[in-house]
Amino acid sequence: MMNDSLAVLQEEMEEIMRQAGGGATFPPKCFLSMKAEFVSYESRQSLIVTMPVLDESLNPVQMMQGGFIGAAFDNAFGPLSYLAARAPCATMNLSVQFIRPVELGERLTVHAKVASRGIQVLHMTAEAFNSKNKLVAAAVAGAAVMRSASQSKG
Repeated sequence: MMNDSLAVLQEEMEEIMRQAGGGATFPPKCFLSMKAEFVSYESRQSLIVTMPVLDESLNPVQMMQGGFIGAAFDNAFGPLSYLAARAPCATMNLSVQFIRPVELGERLTVHAKVASRGIQVLHMTAEAFNSKNKLVAAAVAGAAVMRSASQSKG
């Protein structure tokens, strides 16, 4: 059963997708390929996403590759930016600080938050935790809000 925060997420994203018209998909294929799932959402403020550490995401020493951890952050920042801005966004920068390795079979859980929301730019922060709730990485990102002329007036 869907919790209340995920019902809000679904409702808000359906409205944004209606406004966007054809071509936009939610969640995107990159989210689905990582078998990511939405856990919790606070409207326009925060999003929690979880995903399993899959065999195809492992580096040569059998730990989750840093690029996949970065993609996990991007899979939280992307939907959150779109929801927070109520418009498509493009990532301008994404910086990740790696703290400890993540093993196959664990779940990576990303807690993303909007740090500031301007008309043209969003700044976001996030932390990623392993199955033992240990901090494994932290990230910051900036996203450009891609409003059309009609959206800017409204």
